[in-house]
Order: sequence, then C-alpha cells, then structure tokens
Amino acid sequence: MPFQSAVLIRPYVLGDWPRLCEIHDRARLDELTLSANPAAFRSLARTAHSEGLFEGRLDVGLLDGVVQGFVAYQRHTLNWLYVHPDAYRRGVGRSLLRHALADCGPVVGTQALDGNEPALRLYRSEGFVEIERRNGRLAGSDEFPAIGVILRRWR
Repeated sequence: MPFQSAVLIRPYVLGDWPRLCEIHDRARLDELTLSANPAAFRSLARTAHSEGLFEGRLDVGLLDGVVQGFVAYQRHTLNWLYVHPDAYRRGVGRSLLRHALADCGPVVGTQALDGNEPALRLYRSEGFVEIERRNGRLAGSDEFPAIGVILRRWR
C-alpha cells in the first residue's frame, strides 16, 4: 500500500473560499451524475448562503498542504461534506466526517441523494443508518426530481 499523507483539519478562513467553490462545483457534478441530473447543477457561489453553508461550523481538510475537502455541521446535523475529485478515496472525506462527528451531539442526522453510493457507503461505514427516503425536487432546481436518503447516527 502506498504511503498516504495525514489529513490536517482546521477552521475555514475567508481565503479558502475560491478553493471551496472549486471543490464543491467539481464534486457536485459527480454527485448529480450519480443521483439526479447534472443539468440541475448550481454553483457554490450561488447556493452557499441560501442553503446554509455558514450556519454552523465549517472546517476544511488539507492533504499535503492543499485544501481538498470541507465539512459544515451543527450539533445534530451534518449539512455539507465535499471532497475534490482529485482526492477521492484518500481519506479526506472520512477524516472530515469523523472530525465533525466527534464534535456533534449523540444523535446526528444527514442526507444524501439516492444513487450517490460513494457517500452512502461512507456514511454507513461510520455508523449511519437509513431511516427514510423522500421523493422530492432538488433545492433551487425544482424541475429535477430526486430521492433523498435520510440517515441518522446514534452513539
């Protein structure tokens, strides 16, 4: 197995914004390709405030000194978790998820889109259990149907 660098996690700073946009925008297209429709894409610059990116804690994960992912969460909810495609399967998402869970309360909820198997596998491997599926429309892209998978974790 090749050597993997440790993921360093720190609080978001304003200078991280361009990189967060790049991470989200690249990874969101992958997510939509797997689950709904890439035509539903909306950039982070357009959605961050309306979808509550800054309504809680926001931390970034660095690999070899470069921000490769971010997580946004509150005491009982994991709201955002994105990793740059170049850093997929290198421990960034798992490290960010574990970091957030260590800071959250005893019950944490999150959701993922049905079809986004990489995210669902990660959540399940860290103790999340599917509690519900909801048919609906993507936020801000009402013309696109999607199925949300609601997950919860208890410790």
